[in-house]
Amino acid sequence: MNLTSFFLDRNLELGRGERTALITGGREWTYRELSVLADRIGAVLLEHGVRRGDRVLLALSDGVEFVASWYAAQKIGAVTAEVYTFLTPKDYRYFLDYTRARAVLVDATTLGPFREAGATGLLVTGTGDLRPGEHPLWTLIERAPDGLAAADVADDDVAVWKFTTGSTGAPKACVHPARSPLRSFEAYARGVLDLRADDVVLGVPKLFFGYARDLVAMFPYGVGAAGIAFAERTTPELLFELIAEHRPTILVNVPTMMSAMLAHPSAREQDLSCLRLCTSAGEALPAELHRKWDETFGVEVVDGIGSSEAYHIYLSNRPGDVRRGSLGTPVPGYTARVVDESGAELPAGGIGTLEVSGPTIAREYHGDPEKSAATFAGNTLRSADLFSRDADGRFSHRGRADDLLKVGGIWVAPSEIEHVLIGHPDVVECAVLGVETGGLIVPHAYVVLRTGSTVDAGDVLAYAMERLAGHKRPREVHLLGELPKTANGKLDRRALRSRS
Repeated sequence: MNLTSFFLDRNLELGRGERTALITGGREWTYRELSVLADRIGAVLLEHGVRRGDRVLLALSDGVEFVASWYAAQKIGAVTAEVYTFLTPKDYRYFLDYTRARAVLVDATTLGPFREAGATGLLVTGTGDLRPGEHPLWTLIERAPDGLAAADVADDDVAVWKFTTGSTGAPKACVHPARSPLRSFEAYARGVLDLRADDVVLGVPKLFFGYARDLVAMFPYGVGAAGIAFAERTTPELLFELIAEHRPTILVNVPTMMSAMLAHPSAREQDLSCLRLCTSAGEALPAELHRKWDETFGVEVVDGIGSSEAYHIYLSNRPGDVRRGSLGTPVPGYTARVVDESGAELPAGGIGTLEVSGPTIAREYHGDPEKSAATFAGNTLRSADLFSRDADGRFSHRGRADDLLKVGGIWVAPSEIEHVLIGHPDVVECAVLGVETGGLIVPHAYVVLRTGSTVDAGDVLAYAMERLAGHKRPREVHLLGELPKTANGKLDRRALRSRS
C-alpha cells in the first residue's frame, strides 16, 4: 500500500520513466527524475531521524520540492501534513504544536514566519543565510544516495493528515489511512473523471489543499499523466497564460476563481478549447455562475463536493451528464442519505443534513475525541451540510446548518440568496450574512461588482426583490472591493462578519 510505490515508482516499472510527470518552474520533470529526487529527499528525512508514523510538515510553495518531498515522506512510511504558505507566525505555531512534526520543510516564503514561531531544525529549500540548526535541503539532496527502499505500509496504517479549512474554528487534522488515496483514485479519478495517460491537469488551488494536490500530483500519476504546478499566487491572468502555453486538458477549479476568470476583460478572447473538462469543488457553484461559464468558455464543468473528512469527492456530476445547480449522484462505492434531526432519511425534496458512507471516511479528528464521535461512525460521515435529493437521485447543496438564518420565524439559507444575486450580470462575488437589527436577524448582502460597472447597491437590491420572496430579500446591499477568503479560497464568513 505504499503510496509512492503505486503512484510514482510504478510508472518506471511500466516503462513511463521518460514521460512528463510535473511541469513547474519553467521545466518539465519526468517520472524518473521525480522518483530519484523523492528517493534522495527520503534519505535526507531518514538521516534527520524521521521514522515510520512520524509527521512531516510541508510549508512549501507549489513546485517540484513540494511534490517530491510529499512522495519522499510517504515512501519511508511517514505521515504527511501540509499548510498554506501565507499564514502568520501565530498560525504556524499552532500547526507546530498540533502536529508535533519530526521534520518541517520550509522555503523562502515561510522561513521567516516559522522562525518567528520559534521553529528549530528546519529543512530549508532555496538559497540564503541559515541560522545554526537549520539545514539546506538542496545541499543535502546533492549528497544523498540514489535508491531508497519503500516502507511496507499496511492499508490501515495512518498515512495522510488532511486539515479542515478552519472556517468554523481552528483547523483539525482528519486522519486517513493509506487506503484512502488509492480508493479515491479508483472511485473518482477513474470512475468519474476517467483520467487518461494523455491528460495534463492544471490546478487553481494550491497544492496544500488536498483537492488540488490529489488531482494535480497524485491521481494523474496513477495513469501516467502530467500535472502543472506554479509557485505564484493564482490569478485569472496567470491561468490564461498557463492554459495558452501548456494546453492542459483538465482545469481543477473553484467557483470563486471561475467568477474571477469570467470577470476578466479578456475572458471572451481566451481559447480554452484544449480543456476537455473543468472540475469544480470547495464551495457551492451557483447555477447562474455555471451558466455564465458555459456561455463564455464552453467548457463542461463537472461539479462535485468532497471534504477532508471523506478524503476527496463523494458526490459528483458526470462528464456528459451535468445538471446546473446539482452536485449529481454518489461517486462509485459511496452512498448518501439526507436525514432529519433524528437520523431518519427524508423523502425526495426534503432538506436535512447529509450522511455519507464510503471507503475513504477518516478515522478521527486528531486530538478531538468528542467531535470525532459526533462526526464519524465507522465508514459513515455525519456532515454539517444541508442537502436535498430530487426524484432522480441527484443531490443539491442547501448551505451549512450553522449558517442558517431565522428571518421572520422562517429558516433561510444564505446560499439561496447568494445564488440569485450572482445571476446579476455585474455581480462577480457575493455573500449574505445575518445582521441583528432592532433585536431581529435580517439578511445583508455583501457584493463585489465587475470592474467598470456603473450599477449601484440599489440596482442590486432591486434585482433581488424581483426574484426573491419577501423574507429572503436582503435588507441592505454593501458594495465591497473584495470578499475575505480562507487559505483554500473559500469565503471567510467569520472575517466578513468582523468587518460588517
